[in-house]
Amino acid sequence: MAYNEILAERILTVLDNKNIDFEHKKMFGGLCILVDDKMCIGVIKDELMARVGEQAELKYQHDEGVRPMDFTKKRMKGYLYVNNTALVNEEELESWVDRCLEFNPQAKSSKKKRKK
Repeated sequence: MAYNEILAERILTVLDNKNIDFEHKKMFGGLCILVDDKMCIGVIKDELMARVGEQAELKYQHDEGVRPMDFTKKRMKGYLYVNNTALVNEEELESWVDRCLEFNPQAKSSKKKRKK
């Protein structure tokens, strides 16, 4: 198992229950969930990858079970890893999904637009 499929299903269920349009792709050896063509949330190994923006990153990075994302050994600004100790129940998971969705409208898309 390259990534925690149970955690991925839990996230997808939360998004479905909120009627959020999304797509998911296998990336980084894990699962990446895109909202409005922007990376929003995902699962890498056994951790939730949360794109929350730099202000929220600073706010939550010292919470139990949370750490800055350092996927390539270099810190990725605006992203956090959240482990299972911070995702015990559905309310905790939903609050992380909500944080990612709240930041999503401000996030920049990495999708390249075609020139006409």
